[in-house]
Amino acid sequence: MAGQTLKEIAAAWGTDLMDAARRLQPAGAVYHNMSAQDLDRIITHPATVIGSDGLPNDPKPHPRLWGAFPRVLGYYSRERKLLSLAAAIRKMTGQSAERFGLTERGLVREGYWADLVLFDPETVRDVATFTDPQQPAAGIAAVWVNGHLSYQDGAVQPHRAGRFLKRGPRAHAAVTAEIH
Repeated sequence: MAGQTLKEIAAAWGTDLMDAARRLQPAGAVYHNMSAQDLDRIITHPATVIGSDGLPNDPKPHPRLWGAFPRVLGYYSRERKLLSLAAAIRKMTGQSAERFGLTERGLVREGYWADLVLFDPETVRDVATFTDPQQPAAGIAAVWVNGHLSYQDGAVQPHRAGRFLKRGPRAHAAVTAEIH
């Protein structure tokens, strides 16, 4: 279905547009609705945290599913110098964990969960494209999830240490305080 219009899918299924839309839910989509200037302004705002809302089961996800963080490190920090490397990392780690009330995460500290990425700041970059979105980033040597090696030298490791996290009880209050 990826790459087809809703009209084409409905015709292939022999149904109307509404029925086809209902049958496709939930589905991923790529929207081009923000200017580069808006993104520059938003990404540098002190209250902005950086994450990805990509759907891992989408057959044609937005390239940022695989490249959101390397894009920030390589393009916005190294090439454009909109953020220092330290500020970019903080927005993706400690500041995000704080925003969502995730305790013992987001910092390299004794007793905290070890979610770590070993990367080369001179070469890290996103390589995923809209036509080939599921491409691992360049410049990433290894990834540890909850202290377990999960990716090394271009290969996913067999141990799966990730888990779903609920936002902490302080998350809503923190966001509300930052906005006001």
